Amino acid sequence: MSDEKRRAIAIGESLCVSLIWASSFIFVKVALEDLGPLSIAGLRYFLGFLILLPFLIRRGEQPRSKKPWLLLFAIGISAYGIGNGALFWGLKYLPATTVSFLMSLSPLLVLIGGVLWLKEIPAWRQVLGVVVSLLGSGLFFSAGLASGQIMGIVIVLIGLLGFMAFSLLGREIAGQDQLDTLTLTTIPLAFGGGVLLLVAIPFEGIPSLSLKPMGIVLWLAVVNTALGYLLYNHALRALTALEMNMMLKLTPLGTALLAWWLLGEKLTLRQIVGMLIMIAGVIIVQAHAERRPSSLL
Repeated sequence: MSDEKRRAIAIGESLCVSLIWASSFIFVKVALEDLGPLSIAGLRYFLGFLILLPFLIRRGEQPRSKKPWLLLFAIGISAYGIGNGALFWGLKYLPATTVSFLMSLSPLLVLIGGVLWLKEIPAWRQVLGVVVSLLGSGLFFSAGLASGQIMGIVIVLIGLLGFMAFSLLGREIAGQDQLDTLTLTTIPLAFGGGVLLLVAIPFEGIPSLSLKPMGIVLWLAVVNTALGYLLYNHALRALTALEMNMMLKLTPLGTALLAWWLLGEKLTLRQIVGMLIMIAGVIIVQAHAERRPSSLL
């Protein structure tokens, strides 16, 4: 398969991921009425691991050296324990659209980390795309924040640091074909989900097993976790960490539409314009992406 075709498929996969994950904030916001944030995250990701485990066992290929296992553990803790755990916790204090939009700050962190850690030097137009998107983010929040939302923002920003580490570690492994996509997706879910459940039970108690919250958690585990992260990790074999995160910046638009429809959250004209500017930045990054050497594909 040609590099151009692989890249086109990866962009399509990343677009699907952004649409799937747009609904995550809505489902979590609803589930928070019955479950604690750490319980939701732990159940979602550990169930996602259990769903994928039979396929992993059938494949029968596991990492043999110590280093891949350490990397998989680090990915699980950074992405699911810190990143999503903080994200779900932040949803207790912030609207779903705001939390989703805060994720637009991640490309700046990934840009810096990608240069320092992965030696992936972006084209100057890609940097311009990041700047344009950040300007859109600034416009979105320019109306100010309520005092009670500050704590939620701090929590979500901590989660963004976890997502930065997840993006860089995942790209390092996937880009060098160290592990197959199924292993890269399944094992970190076990580590991250398991740790979250161990923390959640003492602080939040035994999770409620009523129909509505467990139905939401099951959907999140199957569609938003198992399917979503399989597509995510496969796309990382052809896209840089920065490009993937820029594609995921489309997620807030989907979240805003769903939040308006299902939760009654509204956007001002200024916020809508900010979102459009952010999307323009995504287009700039993808339209002027540099071709990477085959060793990274």
